[in-house]
Amino acid sequence: MDASRVVAIAHNVFRETIRDRILYLVMVFAVAMLGAAVLIPQVANQAHNKIIADLGLAAIHFFGLIVAIVVGTGLVNKEIEKRTVYVLIAKPMSRAEFIVGKHLGLSALLSVLVLLMTVVFLLSLLLVQAPIPLLAILWATVFTFLELVLIVAAALLFGVFTSSILATLYTIALFLMGHASRALLQLSKLVEEAGLGKVFEVIYLILPDLERLNLRDAAVYGQVPPPAELLGDALYGLAYTLLLLILAVLVFARREF
Repeated sequence: MDASRVVAIAHNVFRETIRDRILYLVMVFAVAMLGAAVLIPQVANQAHNKIIADLGLAAIHFFGLIVAIVVGTGLVNKEIEKRTVYVLIAKPMSRAEFIVGKHLGLSALLSVLVLLMTVVFLLSLLLVQAPIPLLAILWATVFTFLELVLIVAAALLFGVFTSSILATLYTIALFLMGHASRALLQLSKLVEEAGLGKVFEVIYLILPDLERLNLRDAAVYGQVPPPAELLGDALYGLAYTLLLLILAVLVFARREF
């Protein structure tokens, strides 16, 4: 794999996405946080600081998720529809370089987006003179970014073999099931039939456990998991992302252009 070609693809994705005015979402986020900082203290006499913190972290996750799914599912499909993929694949570029470059480009954009929204979020907390559990918030946003990177890989996987609309629906379904997968594990221990319990366990092992990357609720209360747990969960997210990218490359390699 040639790093220069991967970087070229990633730079092109980053530049084109910026041109689509994706970063305008930061302005929408800033307006929403300013409104929350002004209005919530007036309607919530108690715990309004925690409400603002919870709202801010949830909004960072939500806006990032929109970009990861909507843009990610169209990264390959757009090239196919415009027939530019024929030119790119005809060049001395492997399909693995194409997929990895697309993923890195959108991941770089998401890193900028999450960073800017985090800065706005912290300024909003300063505006209402709320106590800022800085370390907990930073870890929560880092793991939010790791989740978004995983979602981009899933969006690319679905986008290489189906339409953008179906890929979007599949990615949303994976996201929802990933956050509910622990319930399947708990359900497997409650069902009386052993065979059905094993099925739930297998489904849990196949689906990503996205709750391992969710530190937002704990961050509101200034809680940070132990370093060993942070490292294990981060490696889990990166490993699952790598697995999805490998699958995307294998599926894309089987397509005829």
